Amino acid sequence: MPVWPEKIEERSLDEMFRLQAENRAWSKQLRLETQALVNTRLAKNISMEEYTSSRLAAAQSSAECRRRAETLAREIESRGAHPLPQIA
Repeated sequence: MPVWPEKIEERSLDEMFRLQAENRAWSKQLRLETQALVNTRLAKNISMEEYTSSRLAAAQSSAECRRRAETLAREIESRGAHPLPQIA
């Protein structure tokens, strides 16, 4: 989980764009890890209990990632700038 500043509103716009790019990279990493976890379970290399606990942790990380993305987008827009475009 990338470092997150306590007072995001005190950061410069450039810093917010950097945080936004880092958050997107983290989101991509989380998706890849989830895919690997599912494949590991399908191959029966981990137990259902391990899979369930790992999925719970992944869901919590994903929720935090989405929260950060929304916070950054709101703060960037409140300053009259446009957030980075979404890339699929």
